[in-house]
Amino acid sequence: MKKRCAQYALDYIKPHSILGLGGGSTIAYLVEMIQAKQLDVTIVTPSVTTAKLCQAAELTVVPMSQVDHVTVAFDGCDEVDGHLNALKSGGGIHTKEKVIATMADDYILLVDESKVSDTLSFKVPLVLEVLPQALAKVKADVLRLGYQVTARMSATSDGYTYTENGNLLLEVTIDSGTCEAIAQQFSAIVGIVETSLFYQIATKAIVVTTEGKRIIERSQIK
Repeated sequence: MKKRCAQYALDYIKPHSILGLGGGSTIAYLVEMIQAKQLDVTIVTPSVTTAKLCQAAELTVVPMSQVDHVTVAFDGCDEVDGHLNALKSGGGIHTKEKVIATMADDYILLVDESKVSDTLSFKVPLVLEVLPQALAKVKADVLRLGYQVTARMSATSDGYTYTENGNLLLEVTIDSGTCEAIAQQFSAIVGIVETSLFYQIATKAIVVTTEGKRIIERSQIK
C-alpha cells in the first residue's frame, strides 16, 4: 500500500521543482523512486531521517531557512477527514511540517483507506509544541478547557521529550468538538508554538484502496 501510494505521488512531481518531503516509510519509498527516475528536483524536509535518505540517494537537499516557496509537498498523517483536516502525533515535528505545508502550492497527504474518516475522531492525541517557560501555564489553560493533558516523556532518558527547536511536547486527549473550534481554542493559548492539527491546510489526499486509489481535493469540497 505504501509503495503504491508513493508511486501515485510521482505523477505530481515536475522536473526542476522544489519538493517538500515529510517523514515516514511512504516518503522513504518516494525518495527511492525519485532517485530511480533520476528526477532533477530540490528537496526541503523537516525530517532528519528523510534528509539522510535523500543525501544517500544523491538528491539535492537545502535547509528550510533558505526556502520561501515549495512547488509540492508530500506527507503522511495519522488521520484525515473528508474536508482534508489532518491530525499528526508521532514524530513531534509538526511545526516544521506546517511551515513547509504553508509554503507549498500543493500539500498532498499520502494515506491508505484506514486513515480516512468522515470527521476526525481524534483517536490519537492532539500534540502541542510548547515553549518550556510556558509549560505550567499551557497545561493549566488546557485543563481549564476541559481536556486531559500529559507531557510526552523521553524514551531514552528520565525527563521530557524535547523537539529540535528546544521545546516540549504535550499530548491532549480530545473527546469531542469540531476541527474549527479546536483549532481556534489552541491557537488562542499563548505559549503554544503549534499543534498537530492541520486545519484547512492540505490541498489533496492520495488515498490508496484495495482496488486502486481515490483523490480527495480541496476544490471538490463544499
